[in-house]
Amino acid sequence: MLVKIWAVMAPVLACAGIGFFWGRSGRPFDMRMVTALVTTVATPCLIVATLGKSDLDLAALARVTGLFLAVLTVTGLVAWLALRLSGRPLRVFLPSMMFPNTGNMGLPLSMLAFGDHGLALGLAWMMLTSVVQFSFGLAVVSGQGLSWKLFRHPILVSVVIAVAMVLFRVRLPEWLFNSVQLIGDLTIPLMLITLGVSLSQLRVRHAGPGAAFSVLRLVLGFAAAWLVCELAGVEGVLRGVILIQSTMPVAVFNYLLAQTYRQGPEEVAAMVVFSTLLSFLTLPLLLAVALP
Repeated sequence: MLVKIWAVMAPVLACAGIGFFWGRSGRPFDMRMVTALVTTVATPCLIVATLGKSDLDLAALARVTGLFLAVLTVTGLVAWLALRLSGRPLRVFLPSMMFPNTGNMGLPLSMLAFGDHGLALGLAWMMLTSVVQFSFGLAVVSGQGLSWKLFRHPILVSVVIAVAMVLFRVRLPEWLFNSVQLIGDLTIPLMLITLGVSLSQLRVRHAGPGAAFSVLRLVLGFAAAWLVCELAGVEGVLRGVILIQSTMPVAVFNYLLAQTYRQGPEEVAAMVVFSTLLSFLTLPLLLAVALP
């Protein structure tokens, strides 16, 4: 079991470590360009390529959607209650509590732990997280309503294409599939390296509430996922992917939004850093529970 856990952790630590030390060395790294490349080109290609060749059908996607909404609802309600009781602002802390790093960390872990099937399920979970974060999460942080720009986002467009391919059993021509898959293969290493660079550049100035809520984010995510899986009778790879994706640290994107709309970026940065460091420490325990 220890060998299996290390086989999953080592590539994640290696790629994130490269990014961290690259950022610390002061070498150039165009964060905007790489982030835009990953979110608008590589990730949509990975979604289409992976779901297009996977054995997931519409019923499986519908089940994942239902489980995702259940976990998100439990997480959101408990986080909302905790923030109300503590008197902390919802616009600062609620999105960070609800939207974990299902891309940079959760997706590689799902693939390394469970192979192509885990990657397909992890992608479905990440897609759902992205859709809700770019809509509800953005509305909470900005204090504005939902934006119709969401429906033009490449990730959402790729979701529609992938679901249509699953629904109608469409397969891409070999030349097109190979091209899309090759571009999609950029996603996971770039995500992990970008995560490392981001961690090297974040500065924590107000660690108090951010550190405390970091612990709650991980505990709450795992507890909500475990409860939903128990009640729904979820087993096997799907259970493992749900536990992994739900117990991930705060996504860096929450910090970018907090900085853009000036909603406690220092506190959110603390949550990102502390939850990520804590997740690396607790990852062996999580994998021991998630792996069959």
